[in-house]
Amino acid sequence: MSAGSAIQIPTRLPLLLTHESVLLPGSTMRTSVDSPRNMQLVRSRLLKGTSLRSTIIGVIPNTSDPTSDCDDLPNLHRIGTAALAVQVVGSNWPKPHYTLLVTGLCRFQILQLLKEKPYPVAEVQQLDRLEQFTNGHKSEEELGELSEQFYKYAVQLVEMLDMSVPAVAKLRRLLDNLPREALPDILTSIIRTSNQEKLQILDAVRLEERFKMTIPLLVRQIEGLKLLQKTRKSKQDDDKRVVAIRPNRRISHGSITEDEEEEEDHDDVVMLEKKIRTSSMSEQALKVCLKEIKRLKKMPQSMPEYALTRNYLELMVELPWNKSTKDRLEIRAARIVLDNDHYAMEKLKKRVLEYLAVRQLKNNLKGPILCFVGPPGVGKTSVGRSIAKTLGREFHRIALGGVCDQSDIRGHRRTYVGSMPGRIINGLKTVGVNNPVFLLDEVDKLAKSLQGDPAAALLEVLDPEQNHSFTDHYLNVAFDLSQVLFIATANTTATIPPALLDRMEVIQVPGYTQEEKIEIAHRHLIPKQLELHGLTPQQIQIPQVTTLGIITRYTREAGVRALDRKLGAICRAVAVKVAEGQHKEAKPDRAEVGEGEDCKEHVTEDAKPESISDTADLALPPEMPILIDFHALKDILGPPMYDLEVSERLSQPGVAIGLAWTPLGGEIMFVEASRMDGEGQLTLTGQLGDVMKESAHLAISWLRSNAKRYQLTNASGSFDLLDNTDIHLHFPAGAVTKDGPSAGVTIVTCLASLFSGRLVCSDVAMTGEITLRGLVLPVGGIKDKVLAAHRAGLKRIIIPQRNEKDLEEIAAHVRQDLTFVLAGCLDEVLNAAFDGGFAVKARLEHLNSKL
Repeated sequence: MSAGSAIQIPTRLPLLLTHESVLLPGSTMRTSVDSPRNMQLVRSRLLKGTSLRSTIIGVIPNTSDPTSDCDDLPNLHRIGTAALAVQVVGSNWPKPHYTLLVTGLCRFQILQLLKEKPYPVAEVQQLDRLEQFTNGHKSEEELGELSEQFYKYAVQLVEMLDMSVPAVAKLRRLLDNLPREALPDILTSIIRTSNQEKLQILDAVRLEERFKMTIPLLVRQIEGLKLLQKTRKSKQDDDKRVVAIRPNRRISHGSITEDEEEEEDHDDVVMLEKKIRTSSMSEQALKVCLKEIKRLKKMPQSMPEYALTRNYLELMVELPWNKSTKDRLEIRAARIVLDNDHYAMEKLKKRVLEYLAVRQLKNNLKGPILCFVGPPGVGKTSVGRSIAKTLGREFHRIALGGVCDQSDIRGHRRTYVGSMPGRIINGLKTVGVNNPVFLLDEVDKLAKSLQGDPAAALLEVLDPEQNHSFTDHYLNVAFDLSQVLFIATANTTATIPPALLDRMEVIQVPGYTQEEKIEIAHRHLIPKQLELHGLTPQQIQIPQVTTLGIITRYTREAGVRALDRKLGAICRAVAVKVAEGQHKEAKPDRAEVGEGEDCKEHVTEDAKPESISDTADLALPPEMPILIDFHALKDILGPPMYDLEVSERLSQPGVAIGLAWTPLGGEIMFVEASRMDGEGQLTLTGQLGDVMKESAHLAISWLRSNAKRYQLTNASGSFDLLDNTDIHLHFPAGAVTKDGPSAGVTIVTCLASLFSGRLVCSDVAMTGEITLRGLVLPVGGIKDKVLAAHRAGLKRIIIPQRNEKDLEEIAAHVRQDLTFVLAGCLDEVLNAAFDGGFAVKARLEHLNSKL
């Protein structure tokens, strides 16, 4: 294109309607597009266009696009700016929209609106000459005094800024290189001006008028800079960079307000540095923090790293490097607190008192790493809270169930967006001391993922030889965790990695006996439920015999959670009766009240044991307290969920009772066997694991090899038990997976009962692993299994002889109710399982010598 030819924009332009900002020729603006017509303009014109001409649009200021296509267009501003769309970015959050980066070319005037849908298109007339940006400078005589005056003020404004800033130096070069005609629009878009002032500059078509309107804006900015420099003489020269150059931003309160905000931020940094120097952090941490605060002072606040660095320093200041609480080491007081909070759990209480005793003798004792293993609902978490209360320490619980990212333990590195410290450091920040009690709940339910293994990250945390210098990825400096008392809880140790388990002191927390549950219910659960439901002991009575009925017939668990829920249901039912009685008036004739209501509660011994439906209103004093008996239990809780069916299920041969251990506590397990004509196959059902299947094959092999000795025959009278006979072994509760070797003796007893036709004693349960030679090997979980048999009402338990040492852990009153048979071989098991023993045929024949 020759120098003398004119640069023309298209005579028909699509219009982009904007309301919040004004685009001037020569400036760049970023605007968001989310209205229907503007969105259609971007999709149909900018995104699908293939030529440079398709990227030229008309930007109309001070005009909002209607939110619906059906609405008419408002009156358009008559002067607009032809712009070149440089960049289009789309997004769907929080709603579909586009962000446009447009550069102004020249002014135009709307002559006629050609169409409104799908986006407005108008016939326009170009007002500015674009060739003035490409032609050489005009002579000073043509520009006149206005141009010289404007140029003088522009140079004065720029030279008041810090020329070491690249943007300021570039602006200074533009003042010398650009034509004077383009400077009013460009400087107006850079300095602090309102949208209304920019709109006036846009409407000024004549160049002389633009110079006259822009000069006062420059003078106002220069005066503001002078005032700012007077008030900030003591500040460094680097602070000049934050003053005048704010492209496309509106400052509603002027430069003085922003200056005050910056001074406040500077004061905050100074205060933060003072806190760092006066804190008691380690020498290494102090060195790192001082280095970071030095970087923070040189860093512009607009940088994303500024906020990250400041958050890091604030966390370092808030951490309790040397702040701790003083332990209460009175053993007698600690014993009273533990006994008041928890019933039974003697082993746990003993371990806590031992720790207190050693702390009295040695002040710098490292915190132990304890792991409470037991079924749900036995109080593992609440014991951790009581330990903190006993020691006078802060308590913090960290739930580890389902955690699959090692960053939850070690934290994220600060190079990541949204990085934060791990749960250990966050917990220390929350409690504010460096010697709290940390409860790592459900440590057996950690998971692995692509983000690492959190169980491996806990190795450093739970190792007393390493955790004095625990390094969180976010802090990147060592922190001392040796004074923290870590308590982990788990339902089973089977899923805990061996390396992690080796670092913890495992304390088994078995289930409760019936007597212990009754005491817990009347000491803790019932008072808690009465308080939760607004009842008093004068309104409801739950005798111990009723509590025993709830435990045996409505719950079957190792802990007390289900018992707590049942007691809550009883309190709700009583609360309904009490609330209804308070809204009734006392009637003289009390015999006719509520004949159709259910019989749920009974009065005390002062009144006759008649139902509430046949007595006076509950709100009257003679009716209180309400006595809960077995009839009321059936009405409130429904029919019993568990029946004592042991003797009924053992009414035919081929059934025996085994004992199993689960993460939820011990359980009794029935083993059933039947035989039928067939080809000698053994069928096993009940979702059995490989170990239990092997136990079944061991049992049938041992019985086949000893069939003559015990006179065991199949249906045809043969001692080969599988000759033309199929055997089916079933373990009920088929939906539950079962595995383990402890069912071996039960399977042998069940099959012996089947082939001998004799019934197994109905009050006998057994557990033990077997060998092919008929030995009984020890198994685990004896205490939980014995408690399960005790709950089921069984009287005799057959256990391996080498498990005799495990009986010492069982409460004395439970041992008194049960008879234990210690078996070293299967002969002893069978003799104890059947009434009158299991006869063995004497071997009188002699072996003939072959010598």
